[in-house]
Order: sequence, then C-alpha cells, then structure tokens
Amino acid sequence: MSIFTRVHDIISSNINAMLDKAEDPEKLVKLIIREMEDTLVEIKASCASAMAKKKHVERESEAMATRAREWEDRAQLAVNKNREDLAREALLEKRRYTERGKALETESLQFDEIIQQYQEDIVQLRLGKSSGCWPSATPMPMRRNEPNRRSASSTAPTR
Repeated sequence: MSIFTRVHDIISSNINAMLDKAEDPEKLVKLIIREMEDTLVEIKASCASAMAKKKHVERESEAMATRAREWEDRAQLAVNKNREDLAREALLEKRRYTERGKALETESLQFDEIIQQYQEDIVQLRLGKSSGCWPSATPMPMRRNEPNRRSASSTAPTR
C-alpha cells in the first residue's frame, strides 16, 4: 500500500509543480479585474431594471389611488340618490383598489431597499477600483526566485 501512496504523492507533486509554473499572476489579476468589471456592469443593469420596475409600480399605485377616489365619488353620488345598494358596491370597489394601492406601495418600498443595496454595491466596487484594490496596468511585484516574466514576454512572440 505504501508504494501506491508514494507514487500518488509523486504524481500529485509533479502535477502541482507544473500548474504552478503554468500560472501567470498577471493574467490571473487581469482575469479577476475583468470579472469584477463584468459584475459591475451586471449590477448596474440590475439596478436600472429595479428602478424601472419601481417606477412602473409607482404609476400603478397612483392609478389605484385615482380609481379608489372615483369609486368613493360614485358611492357618494349613490348615497345622494338614495341608492344604498350601489353605494355599498362602490365602497367595496373602493376598498379593493385601496388595498391594491397599499400593496403596491409596500412593493415600491421593497424596490427602494433593493435599489439602495445595488447602489451600495456599485459604490463599493467603484471604491475598490479607485482605491487600488483593483490592480492597474502597473506591473506586479515579482515573487522571490521568479524569473522576470514581463521582460521574457516582451521578447517572446505573442499568441
């Protein structure tokens, strides 16, 4: 059994050594930067979508409030004409529109929270980019015992 374990360890060690040699820190950093920029774009798009949905919900809420007022006026007119049955129906419709309007207002507040979170995320990503958390085009410091990849790559043909 120990011979298989040793062979496994040797193969694993050689594979890890090859992977370490193949890794290019500069390329990895660029990949991370690209992923963060993509995330920023996605968050901005999601935020814009949430803002549009919030605007739609606000318009719907206003429409519900207008309809509720209309039904209240109809109920008042029915009472003035001694039609209590119509007044009750009108008040039921008013309540239905009022409840829907309240639900839409709650939904609008939820969109406010979502938008606020997106905006905080956007600011956080931008701060990370501007404060240097995102590496810029400046070369990375080399690790000890690492050959100068920048000079080697500048003389080697690019793929």
